[in-house]
Amino acid sequence: MSEKKKQSKVQYVNNKDFLSALVQYRKDVKHAIENELERPRVPNYIGECVMKIATHLARKPNFMNYTFKDEMVADGIENCLQYIDNFDPDKSKNPFAYFTQIIWYAFLRRIQKEKKLLYTKYKMTEQVNLMNMTADTQDHDNGFDFGDNIKMSEWSTEYMNNFIEEFEASKRRKVVKREKTAE
Repeated sequence: MSEKKKQSKVQYVNNKDFLSALVQYRKDVKHAIENELERPRVPNYIGECVMKIATHLARKPNFMNYTFKDEMVADGIENCLQYIDNFDPDKSKNPFAYFTQIIWYAFLRRIQKEKKLLYTKYKMTEQVNLMNMTADTQDHDNGFDFGDNIKMSEWSTEYMNNFIEEFEASKRRKVVKREKTAE
C-alpha cells in the first residue's frame, strides 16, 4: 500500500482543516451576534467531520455490539452540535480530541439509558410472570388472548435474572459511594 493511501486511511478527519473550519465558523457566529443577524448554520464540512468521528468511534470494540448503535451516533452528533460553541481554538488546537470526548460520553450516557430501559422491561416481565403463577385462573382464561402459551427459555430467564441482579447491585454501589462522598 502506498504511503498516501495509508495516511488517508488513518486520517479520516484532517485536524488542521477541521480546526480552520471551526475558527471560521466561530467568526461567522460572532459576526452574526454582533450585527443581530440569524445564527449561521454549521457548515457541511464540520458536520461531516463530526459524523465521521461518531461513526468511526461506534466501530470500536467497546461499542460495536450494541443494537442501539444508531442512537448512540445520533446522541454523539447532537451533543457535538450542542457544545460546538464551547470549543476554544485559543485553548486547544485539537478539535478531533474535543469532539471525540463529547461523543464518547454521549455513547456512555446512551448505554446507561438503554440499560435502565432494559431493566424496566425485565422487571415488568418478572412481575407479569409472578402474577401469572399466583393468579387465580378459570377454564375460560386459558387461550391465546392472555399469552399463557408463551414461555421463556431457561437461558433467557437466567440472563434476565442475572441482568436484574447486576443492575440492582450497581445501583446499590452507586448509592453507597454517593453517601460516602457526602460525608
